Amino acid sequence: MQITGMKFGNQLLRLVDFPVAETLRASASLDEVSGLIQRHGGKCVVKPVFLGGIGKKGKAGLVRIVDNPYEAMVAKKELYFAIHEQGNRQVQANGVTFEGFIPSDVEVYVNISASTIFRSPVMTLTAEGGVDVEELPPERKKIITFNPATGLKAFHVHDALRELGCPAHYISPLVQHLPKLWQLYDNYGMTVLELNPIRMTRQDGRYLPVACDIKAAFDLDNPAWRRLGFPEEIFSTELSRFEAEINVLRTHQGQSDVVEINPQGSILPFMFGGGANSVTTEILGDRAILSSDFGGNPPFEKMKAIADITMRHWLHQAKVLLVIGGRANNTNIFNTFKGIFDALRDHIDLNPRIHVVVGRGGPRLVEGLTYARDTLDRLQIPHSFFGFDSSMVSVIHYALELDRWLEKASNEAKATARTA
Repeated sequence: MQITGMKFGNQLLRLVDFPVAETLRASASLDEVSGLIQRHGGKCVVKPVFLGGIGKKGKAGLVRIVDNPYEAMVAKKELYFAIHEQGNRQVQANGVTFEGFIPSDVEVYVNISASTIFRSPVMTLTAEGGVDVEELPPERKKIITFNPATGLKAFHVHDALRELGCPAHYISPLVQHLPKLWQLYDNYGMTVLELNPIRMTRQDGRYLPVACDIKAAFDLDNPAWRRLGFPEEIFSTELSRFEAEINVLRTHQGQSDVVEINPQGSILPFMFGGGANSVTTEILGDRAILSSDFGGNPPFEKMKAIADITMRHWLHQAKVLLVIGGRANNTNIFNTFKGIFDALRDHIDLNPRIHVVVGRGGPRLVEGLTYARDTLDRLQIPHSFFGFDSSMVSVIHYALELDRWLEKASNEAKATARTA
C-alpha cells in the first residue's frame, strides 16, 4: 500500500504541522489556478497523479513548471492520463495536481524506513535532494540510527546536518520540523516515509522547510493507517491480470501480496518468508518473474490454488522454477510442496522442459522432498534439491547460473537452426 505526490500527501503532512506546498486538485478552476500562481511568485508546478508508489516522474518529463493559468490547463490536458514507464511495465495517471512553486537554493532528501542491517527504523538524510539518493557517495548522506522506543530527537537531526556540512541558517528550521516525520511514521503504520525534495524557502525573514513531494508506504496488516480516513482505493495500483487474480488468495497468515516484477522474466520463484523474499528479489533482479512471500503455514488447498494461478500465467515462459525459503519453524513443508508440485503436474504441458531448484528447511522436510522427487521423476523433470544445511544465498545463485546456462544453450540452438 503506497501513495505518492501531494494530492493526499498534503493532508498527511498537515497532521503533524509539517510545512507543505499549497496544492490544488484537478478540479480547480482557472481563477483558482491563477490565484495560486500569483501567491507563489508567478509560477506553479503541474504533476500527474499516479496510484501506488510511482517515482522518477521528473526525469520522465512529467512535471511541468508554468507561469500562467492557460499553460497550466494545457499541462493538465497533456498529463491527466499520462503514461509512465515504471520498471518493466507501463502505468497510467488519473488526474493532476497544481502546486505552488517554492523557490530555493537547497533541496533536502529525507527517508524513514526499516533497516535490515540495524533491525530498526533509520532516517536517511542529505542536503542534496532532488536526485536518487543511491547515486550519492556515503560521505554526502547520513544514516541516523535511533531507539524507536524513544523516537527521533532534535539532536539526532542536528548532529547529522552538522556532519554533512549543511549551512548553519538551514539547520535550525530542519531541526524543528524533521522530528515530526517520526511521529507520522510511527503513529500511522508506515513502512516507508520519504520526502524528496524538501525545499528551503524564506518566509517572513526566516527559512522554512517545505515538502514538495512525498512517498509513503503502509503496512496493510497494521490497522493504524485506517485512522487517516483516506479512501481505500487510493492505495490501489494498476494490477496486472495475474496480480488481480492471485492477490484475492492472500496467504494464510496475511503475508505479502504477490508483485509482478518482470513479465519477460525466466525464473519463476516461490518464496517463503520475508528474508527469502528480500534476498531472492535482489539477487535474481529482472530474471525473476515475480516477488512473493508464501509463508505463514498456508494449508494445502490455499497453496495449490496459488500455485495453479501462478503456473497458468507463467510456467510456459520460465526456464527455472525455484522454491526457496529459510528453515521454517511452523510451516508444514510437505503441505506447501504438495500444493506446488501437484500444480506443476497439472500444468506441465505448458512447459515440459522446466528445470526445478528447491532450497528449504523445516517441519516434514524429508516427506516434502520425497513427494517432490517422486512427482518430478514421473514427469521426467530435471531437479536439484538443497536442504536446511545449505546456504540460501548459494541456492539462489545456483538457480541464477542455471538460468543463464539454459538461456545460452537455447540461443546457441536457435543460431544453429538458423544456419542449418
